Amino acid sequence: MKSHTGILREARHRLEQKNVPLDEQERLLELLNLLMTNIDDAMLENGTFSKHLVDVLADNGNLLMLIQHQVAELDAIKRISINLTSSLDLQTVLDSVVKEALQLVKDAQDAQIYLFQEEKLVFGASLKNDGDKNVQTSEPGPDGLPSMVAREKKTIIVEGMTNDPNDKGDPKTWRGSIIGIPLKMDNRVIGVMNLARTSAGEFNQAEIRLLTLLADQASIAILNARLHEAVSHQARSDSLTGLPNRRSLDEHLDEEIKRSKRSGKPFSVVMMDLDGFKIINDTLGHEVGDEVLRSISRSFQKALRATDFLARYGGDEMTIILPETDWPQVLIVTNKIQQELRQLFFEKPNGEKFSLSVTGGVAIYPQHARESAGLLRAADEALYRAKRHRRGEIIQGRLGTGALPPPDS
Repeated sequence: MKSHTGILREARHRLEQKNVPLDEQERLLELLNLLMTNIDDAMLENGTFSKHLVDVLADNGNLLMLIQHQVAELDAIKRISINLTSSLDLQTVLDSVVKEALQLVKDAQDAQIYLFQEEKLVFGASLKNDGDKNVQTSEPGPDGLPSMVAREKKTIIVEGMTNDPNDKGDPKTWRGSIIGIPLKMDNRVIGVMNLARTSAGEFNQAEIRLLTLLADQASIAILNARLHEAVSHQARSDSLTGLPNRRSLDEHLDEEIKRSKRSGKPFSVVMMDLDGFKIINDTLGHEVGDEVLRSISRSFQKALRATDFLARYGGDEMTIILPETDWPQVLIVTNKIQQELRQLFFEKPNGEKFSLSVTGGVAIYPQHARESAGLLRAADEALYRAKRHRRGEIIQGRLGTGALPPPDS
């Protein structure tokens, strides 16, 4: 008859052969020992029974491993779903996707996402295993993995590759494997997700399954974020000129006040009105008037800096926010606008050409007001005075009961 010790030794050997994890081995051996203390000695004398008992425990150990893997996958699925639906900001979604990807694969080195934009792949997000976002700005080449994945609309795995095309066996050169997965919606590729790891060889089925699931969830989250972005842009844009509208102006003005408070630097609000625009609408029609507004808005944008904010306030009124500017700098910008407009000509039905000028009012933070409504009122009041007394010029708002700025200001 085999002793308890002998049976336990055999059981441990068979569990090791079946690759049962060490902690699970100990739990199963404790269970076996408990069973043997409650089994008749005659049953233990039967070698077949002892072997069967060990096999059952070993097989159940593998089953337990499978269950644990499935539980881990379900936890990963739940985490992915929560993280990818917690925001509708596109960049936040993309950053979450690459972060999740790194958690799904052992020895993951880095992950990237490329998105289709205007029929070409552009960089979306990247993350290394050390937390470095490793921002990339170049587009993937036509022979690169992302482009191949997008063309073939299927997952591609390269089991061994190097980051140095001139690799001569240098031990410092990275060698590993990489997987590229298409981000698809209704068989339409909207992007590509790449993941590289430090070890060469195949990705196992569990890793591929989870990465594919992540790609599917990412596709939905990206489309939702883009839809939200489009709707938000539409709600904050003027349909005629494409410029930000009054709602967007109010939001940007509040943000500029916060920024100015932090930096201690002033900024300016300029409200401008097209001189003689009503006559154009009345004599040439609204269709011509609309085209004039679109052309004027483009001319304004040419004269502004990249940091300046231009919005259509309503009708033929435009409002500009000029960060970190005071009165002399405002005049430089508005003079450029006037110069641009003097070079812009429109034609009447009889062939006669004409151009337009603008009249404007300026409010400076915090000189004229410390809150958005007060700044807009000060700029609007200055615009009203300029239209009545100094048409075609740009003047400042009043300071308390102060008079108009002197002509050379």
